[in-house]
Amino acid sequence: MTYEEQYARYRQMTEETLDALLSDGAFARIPSKLLQSMRYSALAGGKRIRPVLLLATTEMLSGPLDEARVPAAALEMIHTYSLIHDDLPGMDDDDYRRGRLTNHKVFGVGPAILAGDALLNGAYECLIGNALRYPAHLPRHVQAIAAIAGRAGVGGMIAGQSIDLESEGKEPELATLRYIHEHKTADLLTAPLEAAAAISGADDGKREALRRFGYAVGVAFQIDDDILDIVGDAAQMGKATGMDAARGKMTWPALAGLEQAKAESAALWREAEEMLSVFGDKAGFLRDFADHMTKRKN
Repeated sequence: MTYEEQYARYRQMTEETLDALLSDGAFARIPSKLLQSMRYSALAGGKRIRPVLLLATTEMLSGPLDEARVPAAALEMIHTYSLIHDDLPGMDDDDYRRGRLTNHKVFGVGPAILAGDALLNGAYECLIGNALRYPAHLPRHVQAIAAIAGRAGVGGMIAGQSIDLESEGKEPELATLRYIHEHKTADLLTAPLEAAAAISGADDGKREALRRFGYAVGVAFQIDDDILDIVGDAAQMGKATGMDAARGKMTWPALAGLEQAKAESAALWREAEEMLSVFGDKAGFLRDFADHMTKRKN
C-alpha cells in the first residue's frame, strides 16, 4: 500500500468516526442548531493530520487500532474547536477557513463560541466513554487522555495561543517565539503520538523518540506556516496570506529572515526523521509523512 493510500485510509476512518460521533443521538439532548454548527466546522475536510498520526502510530506500534479511532476523532474535535475560536473577531478575525466562510460568519459570534466549547467538552466525553468500553486497557486509555488534555490545555496549546496573542505588535524575541511554536503547534502534534504510544503500551524509549519526533515536526510545521504566509498561494491554502505581517505577529521570518527560517525548518525535519530510527522499517509511514510535509512549501 502506498503512502497516499495509507493516508486516505486513516483519513476515511477519521471522517466516518467524526460523522458518527457528531450525529443525532450521539450526545443526549444536544440542540439541533448547536450540532449543525459543530458539524459545519468539524466535517469541513482538511488534512486530518493529527488523527492520521494517532492512527498510523498505533498501527506502527501494533496497538489496537479499533480502540484508537475515537481518540483520533476526539483529537480532531479539539483541534477544530481551537480553529473556531482562533478565527473569532477577538482573536485572528478571519473570514475564511479551508476555503469557506468561518463558523462565526455563518452562525454568529456567540453560537461559534458555543460550538467550540461543545467540541472541546464533547471530545472529552467521547474519550472517557471510549476508555470505559475497554476496561482491560483502562490505564492505557487514561494515560492517552492525560496526554491529550495536557498538550491541549492551559500549559500546552492554550498557553501558546495566549502568548501569541499577547505578543502581537511587540518586538520579536527568540525565546518567546520558541515558546509559542512549541506550545501553539508542537504540543497538539505531539499529543497523537503520545496517545498512540499509551494505547499501544509502548516502552519509555519509544515514547521519548515519538515525543522528540512530535516536537521537531510541530516546530518545523509552524515555521513552515510562517513561511507560507509570505510565499504561499492563498487559493491553494484556502485562506488569506500576508496576515501575520499585517497584524504585527511574531514569526520566525520576521525575527531571523526568510532564508534562516527555511534553514531552521530543514534542520528540524532532519531531526524528526532521525528520531524514527528506533522503529526501523515499521516507521515507513511516518518517514513519508515528514518527507511530504517538507515539500508543502515548494
